[in-house]
Amino acid sequence: MAQNRIQDRIQWGFNVAARAAGASMDAYRPTGVANPLDPTNRYLRLHALFTGMMGKFLRPEGYGESLVHGIFDAAYTQPGDYLVQQGGGIWFIASQEPLLPVLCVRTSRVVSFARAVAPSTTGVNSYGGVTATTTTPLLTGWPASVMGAAGGGQPEAGLPSDSTVPYWTVLLPAFPGVVLLPADLMTDDLGRSAVVSAAELTALGWRLTMKQAIT
Repeated sequence: MAQNRIQDRIQWGFNVAARAAGASMDAYRPTGVANPLDPTNRYLRLHALFTGMMGKFLRPEGYGESLVHGIFDAAYTQPGDYLVQQGGGIWFIASQEPLLPVLCVRTSRVVSFARAVAPSTTGVNSYGGVTATTTTPLLTGWPASVMGAAGGGQPEAGLPSDSTVPYWTVLLPAFPGVVLLPADLMTDDLGRSAVVSAAELTALGWRLTMKQAIT
């Protein structure tokens, strides 16, 4: 039996399971660098449910876990799409390999990225710190998985009251033409700020190590 025929049967089975036990979802496909969940990006409504990485409904998700397997008809979806449950969670599709489960990432925050702009002239310039007017937006309003990462640094001031600087791991879809680099700036919907320490573009999207900005 040809692979596409097998894949079609698998999708049909996932669709039956999702309609029986899943929740209604809206699918969004980003068309620009800002606000991927804008209503104009919604293209499909479907039923879906999610299991842990072992592929069984054995236990709920634990701390530091954002990867899940999606059970739904993936005939019309693709990596980088978002699935949004009304009043519930938000996931993005990381991988849709033939004959394999769909890998999804549950998001926890909404993040934006910007890049500091270097002074345009030599010699005396205006204030050289990073402000809203000295940054170029890269991505705005993207749901992403933000998790605490092991390790941390110490503020350079070395004051007795200083605490360890937190590091985060951030997972989000890649968007064509946008390349995130070390030293890019991130803000989230909680008002926190962070700096990209390491940026890895994988087949599943971006995996970033972020250093929280402490003032």
